[in-house]
Amino acid sequence: MEASRLVSCREDISSLFPEQTPGAKYNDLSRQFSAVRKVRGDGNCFYRAFCFAHLESIVRNAKALRRFKDAIVKSGTDVTCAGFDESSFKDHLKTFLDVVEQIQGDDQDMLLRLFNEQTTSDSVVQYLRLLTSAHLQNHADFFCNFVEAPNLQVYCKQEVETMAMECDHVDILALSQALDVSIHIVSMEGDEQCLAHHIIPEGAQPTLHLLYQNAHYDILYPHPDQRSTRAALTSGLLPSS
Repeated sequence: MEASRLVSCREDISSLFPEQTPGAKYNDLSRQFSAVRKVRGDGNCFYRAFCFAHLESIVRNAKALRRFKDAIVKSGTDVTCAGFDESSFKDHLKTFLDVVEQIQGDDQDMLLRLFNEQTTSDSVVQYLRLLTSAHLQNHADFFCNFVEAPNLQVYCKQEVETMAMECDHVDILALSQALDVSIHIVSMEGDEQCLAHHIIPEGAQPTLHLLYQNAHYDILYPHPDQRSTRAALTSGLLPSS
């Protein structure tokens, strides 16, 4: 991956392999996935990967893209309900909506270009962070049981809203719920010899596939004959970073 890029072009899955003989997990990964798109490891990789991968998966589907745009517009109300002043997020929300507008008509090249513009890309990430924080706080009765902090508000301010802070499993669940986007996370972590698969929410059939390795997220692309197998995967505990 070029050092100047935030999101890379698609690369063969073998670009992830170590120089020495790949282990069982890498062989398993290459059997299931053909390509990877690498995301800069700057602490914002989950949010950037999540948004890019989802938009890429629906860019050819006008109805799905319109539905996602409506969800983004509606999310502004959720952020306000959590106590954020409109001035703190309206510019980021506008940038997000502008990105969706510009990629309509199946413009994947434009999507990649926009996500590699630092100001635009970071603005989208910042909005996703604020939305995640808002969803956590708007559903505090549920999420307060899953954070290790004096209180949920402190956790959100320090760990979620701040750029370059790595994403934890509770944040992933909150963002998935906030935008109604299902996620498939493939984890390389642990001592087991096989990959761990996590579907959020359980039972969904996501088109968004992320690789979790060394506290970092990249975007995965399954082999065509592997796409139908995703629904059979069962949910487990999310990997934390």
